[in-house]
Amino acid sequence: MPELPEIEVTRRGIAPYIEHKIFQSVVVRQPKLRQTVDPELHRHLCGQTVLSISRRAKYLLFHTSTGCLMIHLGMSGSLRVFSEQHPPPEKHDHADFVFHDNTLLRFRDPRRFGALLWFSGSPEQHSLLRHLGHEPLSENFNAAYLAAQLTKQSRAVKSALMDNRVVVGVGNIYANESLFYAGIHPMKPANQLHPQEYEQLVIAIKDVLHRAINAGGSTLRDFVNSDGKSGYFQQQYAVYGRTNEPCRECGAPISKTTIAQRSTFFCSVCQH
Repeated sequence: MPELPEIEVTRRGIAPYIEHKIFQSVVVRQPKLRQTVDPELHRHLCGQTVLSISRRAKYLLFHTSTGCLMIHLGMSGSLRVFSEQHPPPEKHDHADFVFHDNTLLRFRDPRRFGALLWFSGSPEQHSLLRHLGHEPLSENFNAAYLAAQLTKQSRAVKSALMDNRVVVGVGNIYANESLFYAGIHPMKPANQLHPQEYEQLVIAIKDVLHRAINAGGSTLRDFVNSDGKSGYFQQQYAVYGRTNEPCRECGAPISKTTIAQRSTFFCSVCQH
């Protein structure tokens, strides 16, 4: 599933081609996604200018003067930009957005867990977004905020990090990696972190996400960016998917366990 870095890579990839352009036509070939696509989507969008494209959690937000197109890539979705030649749609190409200069934005989703939503109000007030925690790359996500969120939680710190009400976008891969670089065992109760560990964890999360974005995200099974290419952050993994391989810091074998039904990787020497 594309996580925050993959979504941010997509946003940065498509924004220069789409921002400040006018929707000319919208073609929805498969409306039965995670939520049925609004049959009036073309009416809401056509003639509207994309003022900006932002990201909230794993939603891409296309802002117009009358509302917002919200796109979620689900487990296998991707967005591709075609500037001149428009290749014929393939089986899983469920929607096309064509702009006044003939630029095409194509939504592809083989597993159909993605979403194309129209919201006429401020997207921050949408029911899917208004209860979310802070963005991990924002200044608001700091040690004081994280401590306030976790001091009353006795569950494993890894589970807490993957709760979007605490912080958005720290999915399984990046939670594993961040905890390693912070030197914190993933099963440690969230309310037992020391003040310095909150600071270390915030720094690690921001660093891991920045590095993943700069590397184009991770090569997930179905993810490609707006150029049709996969990311390569997986080449830098310290623990994720490296069961029994030597820790890059101490040489001890990487351990694997399950936390909240998610595979969890850690170094029993470096993390405590």
